[in-house]
Amino acid sequence: MNKSKQMEIAYFSAEIGVSSSLPTYSGGLGVLAGDHIKAAGDIGLKMCAITLLYREGYYKQRIDEDGIQSETYPRFDPHPLLEKLDVKFTLRLRSRDVWVQAYRFNYVGHGGQIIPIYFLDTDVEENYDDDRIISLRLYSGDKDHRILQEAILGFGGTKLLDELGHNDIKTYHMNEGHCSFLVLNLLEKYNGNLNEVKSRCHFTTHTPVPAGHDHFAETRLKKLLRGLLPETLELPSLVQNGRLHMTELGLYYSRSANGVSQLHGNVAQEQFPWTNIGFITNGVHHSYWMGSPFKRVFDEFLPDWRSNPDALLGVDIIPNEVLLEAHQVRKNYLLGYANSQVTKALDGNTLTIGFARRAATYKRAQLLFHDMERLTSIGSGKIQVVFSGKAHPNDAEGKELIRQIVTKSKSMFGKVKIIFLENYNMWLGRMITSGVDVWLNTPLRPNEASGTSGMKATLNGVPNLSVLDGWWAEGCRDNINGWAVGDPESPDDEGDANHLYSILEEKVIPTFYNDREKWATMMKESIKTGVDFTAHRMILEYNKNYYQKKS
Repeated sequence: MNKSKQMEIAYFSAEIGVSSSLPTYSGGLGVLAGDHIKAAGDIGLKMCAITLLYREGYYKQRIDEDGIQSETYPRFDPHPLLEKLDVKFTLRLRSRDVWVQAYRFNYVGHGGQIIPIYFLDTDVEENYDDDRIISLRLYSGDKDHRILQEAILGFGGTKLLDELGHNDIKTYHMNEGHCSFLVLNLLEKYNGNLNEVKSRCHFTTHTPVPAGHDHFAETRLKKLLRGLLPETLELPSLVQNGRLHMTELGLYYSRSANGVSQLHGNVAQEQFPWTNIGFITNGVHHSYWMGSPFKRVFDEFLPDWRSNPDALLGVDIIPNEVLLEAHQVRKNYLLGYANSQVTKALDGNTLTIGFARRAATYKRAQLLFHDMERLTSIGSGKIQVVFSGKAHPNDAEGKELIRQIVTKSKSMFGKVKIIFLENYNMWLGRMITSGVDVWLNTPLRPNEASGTSGMKATLNGVPNLSVLDGWWAEGCRDNINGWAVGDPESPDDEGDANHLYSILEEKVIPTFYNDREKWATMMKESIKTGVDFTAHRMILEYNKNYYQKKS
C-alpha cells in the first residue's frame, strides 16, 4: 500500500456518487460529493474521501401502472471496481467489537492526479449477522441503525486514516451531521484540546429543512456507543433536551462552516445563530454532465474547455445552427430511450420540459398540474414533459407525489404527453438534463438549498424555468438565460402556478416555435451562466476560503 503521499484534506460524506456503476449514493448530496472529488482531482488537491460501502446501494425503483413505487435491492459486487485493502480494524459498538474492512477507488483527474475514495464495509465474516448489515443499505433502518452507520463513518473513517498513515490531516471536511462523530475521535487523539480539533475541521450543511438534520437520544447513544461517547460532552442540545444534534456537534467543533448557496447560507445562519456560517454555492463537474454532441462541438470550437471551463464563455463563436443541431441529437437520444420505456410516443419536434429530482413534497413536482384545464389549453400539442425521481422507501408523502404525477399524466392522455421514467440515477439524470429543451424547478422557497440539476441543464444549453431559490436566485437573468417563476417574497402555490402558466404561454412556447435565433441565443447565455456554477469554480473557492484558511 502506498503511504508515501501525505493527504492534507479528508472529505467525509455518507454518500458519494462517482458514477452509476458505483451505487453508493441516493441523490443530490452524493452526486455533489462525486463532483467535488472530481474537481479536486482536476486541480490536483491532496485530498482523499471517506464513505461507506453499501452492498445493496440505495434501491432500484419500479413504478407500476397505477404509479405505485416499489423497491428492490440488488446486491452490488464491489470487487471489479474497488480494491480491497489490507486494512481491517474493529470498533466497539453495542458492547462488542465490530470489524470494518476498507476498500479503495482511485478517481483520476484530468491531469492524472489521483483522489482515493475509501469505502468502509461491515459485511465481514468475523462479524455477527446484525453487524454485517450495518453498512448494507444507504439511509435505511431505524434511528439505532443510523447511529451505528454514522459511528462507522466518523469514528471508523478517522481510524482508517491513521491506519493508512494519513495522520496529519490539515482539514477534515464534514458534509452534514452524518460525519460529526469524527470530531470525538479527534478530541481523543489531541487529548481534549478543543482548539486543536477546531483548527482542523470544516463543516458544510446542505439542507435548510429541519428533518434533514439528525438528532439522537443520549440514552440510545450511550447504549450503542459505550466508550466512544465522552462523558464530558456538554452541547446545548444534550443539556437542554437530552438529545445530540449531529449538525450542532459538527459545527461546534469546526473552525469554519458554509451553506451551499447565498440564500441557503443566510437560512443556515438563522438556524444556527451561535456560529458563523458563510456560503459557497454548489457547482457541477462540467465535463461529466455534458452531453456527447456538445462535447464534440466544444472540442472543435473551444478545445481547452475540459481543463478550463472559462473557455465556454466563448460559446458565441459557435454558429447557432451547429448548437441547435447538437442539442437535437441529444434530445433524440433521450426521447428514443423514453419511448422504449413508455408508450406515449414523444415527438422530437415538440417542446420538451424536464423535471427530475428527489420526490420530496417541498419540491412541488405537482405544481404544473395545479390547473389541469389551463395546462391543457396552453400545452395541448405544444409541450411534452419528462418526470423522474425517487422517493425514500419510508416517505409515504413522496410516494404519493409520484402516484399523483402518474395518475394525472394518464388523465392528460390525448392532450399533453407526460411520462415518468423510473429508477432515476446518475446515468438517467445526465440523459434528461442534457436532452430536454427546458428545465423546470418549482420548490417552495427557501427550501431548496442549492439544486444542482438546473446547473447541469444550463451547461447543456437548456434554459431554466424555475423559482428563485437556491442557485437560481444567483444565476437567473430573466428572459435572457431562462425565466423566473413566482414572487420570491410571497411563495404561494396558486400564485406560482398561475405565473408558471403565463410564462409558458407568453414566452417559452412562442420563443421555442417562432424565434429559433432567440432560442439559440438563450442556449448560449445558459452555457455562459453555467460557467459560474461549475465544480471547478466551487473547489477553487473551498481551497481558498476554507482549506487553506486557518481561523
